[in-house]
Amino acid sequence: MTSKIFRSTVFVAVVVLLCSLGIVIGVLYNHFTGVQVQQLKDELSLAVTGTEQYGNAFLENVEADRFRVTWIDADGTVLFDTQVDQTAMENHADREEIREAFATGSGSAVRNSSTLTEQTYYEARRLTDGTVLRISTNQASAWALMMDLLWPIILIAVLAIGLSLILARRMAKNIVEPMNNLDLEHPLSNDTYEELSPLLRRINQQHLQIDAQMRKLQHKTDEFIQITSHMQEGLVVLDKETRIRSINSAAMKVFGAEESCVGSSFFQVNRSNPLRQALNDALDKGHGSVMQELEGRVYRFDMSSIQSDGNLLGAVILAVDVTESQNAEQMRREFSANVSHELKTPLQGIIGSAELLESGMVKPEDTSRFVGHIRKEASRLVNLIEDIIRLSQLDEGVELPTEPVDMLQLAEDVKEILAPSAAEKNVKIDVTGNGFTFKGVRRMLQEIIYNLCDNAIKYNVPGGSVTIHAENNRLVVSDTGIGIPAEHKDRIFERFYRVDKSHSKASGGTGLGLSIVKHAVAYHNAEISLESTPGKGTTITIQF
Repeated sequence: MTSKIFRSTVFVAVVVLLCSLGIVIGVLYNHFTGVQVQQLKDELSLAVTGTEQYGNAFLENVEADRFRVTWIDADGTVLFDTQVDQTAMENHADREEIREAFATGSGSAVRNSSTLTEQTYYEARRLTDGTVLRISTNQASAWALMMDLLWPIILIAVLAIGLSLILARRMAKNIVEPMNNLDLEHPLSNDTYEELSPLLRRINQQHLQIDAQMRKLQHKTDEFIQITSHMQEGLVVLDKETRIRSINSAAMKVFGAEESCVGSSFFQVNRSNPLRQALNDALDKGHGSVMQELEGRVYRFDMSSIQSDGNLLGAVILAVDVTESQNAEQMRREFSANVSHELKTPLQGIIGSAELLESGMVKPEDTSRFVGHIRKEASRLVNLIEDIIRLSQLDEGVELPTEPVDMLQLAEDVKEILAPSAAEKNVKIDVTGNGFTFKGVRRMLQEIIYNLCDNAIKYNVPGGSVTIHAENNRLVVSDTGIGIPAEHKDRIFERFYRVDKSHSKASGGTGLGLSIVKHAVAYHNAEISLESTPGKGTTITIQF
């Protein structure tokens, strides 16, 4: 802007200078021309008076270097000329000033030289005898005058332009400096040109609008960050070049990324081909989805494109941890298969024995044995169904009445119930500890102790022992049995899971005991832990 003001000021100064020089030269030229013409007329008046009184004698005695006097007869013949022999001069009857003088008594004319550097002024007057007396003089033209003054004009122009440059630079600086010092953050606080006030008010209004929009945008951004940061699902926002624009903490955990990944390509965070294909589908078709395992967890990645007015802006990736649902689905399938198998086995035994009895193929003395087999399998079937119902109730979280339960006494009751089974396996049961009272569902607490002890007896060795220790809100059931290999420890609480499948039928049971224990413990907000060494025994601790 400074240079523009500078150039404009210099241009105006030069134009004004040239116009001024032209006007001054024109005015001076016209002035001196007027003076010259008037003087010429005055000289002519004198010459007319002398000629009329003295005639040719007067003209012959005239000495004039600057003026030329010519006397013309009525027929245009030159009678006398102060500079040229009149006999050699042509007829002047057709000259403009002569014709005008003959016609009106006086005449004037101006003629330029062939080089346009001089002008000749003519003044003529008719005498009383009918002749015309003409006087003339030469004067430099305006162009010649300007050429004569060329160097002074150049000197003046140079000085004027130089001064204009200095003043224009200073003026431009002085004009622009207050504008350069404007405080645009606080437009209304500026003390500057009044002409800028509308602009500053407009800027102030725009500041207010921008501030309001920024606050609104920041509010939405904070709201978005707050929402996404507390999401369990991973959320990644990408631009159309697949650069990460936003990523929440859950997504960083899923992909093992850090906040510094923002601005980087998503494929620097994860190079998986299935994810790449799903993302390309989202960008091309609007949606993509893929299931993938990362770091031992199964995730479903849903990807959708982001568009505005038909233009692709980017994509959003939602990562949902479906590990639990996948495991639950797997457990459901396994549970259904196991239930079918566990129900089918006793039913086949019952149906087989019943068919043999019905067909009369059983000897009378063997009838009681077959009936006993039917009763045993039916009891096994009832126990299985009861365990399934109990697990279903625990899954549903049905509220059951609670009461203070003496855990040491409850352990003694379970010992008494399992005494026949222990004696049959030659296993000793001991109850130790100072005991404690816990408010819970008595039936569930009893099942916890019963199932733990029942398993400890079944998988014990002849002459082994089972110890139930109750003290300080802690229940510990330990045995000297066969133990559990390390690779099975994480799965023994699953439904129908057995460490030794070949031993399951011989041991009886439904395969749901430890699963019931796990759910009952969770129902009472307790924690269960297991320690086991193959060949040495197992210890299960429940902290209430």
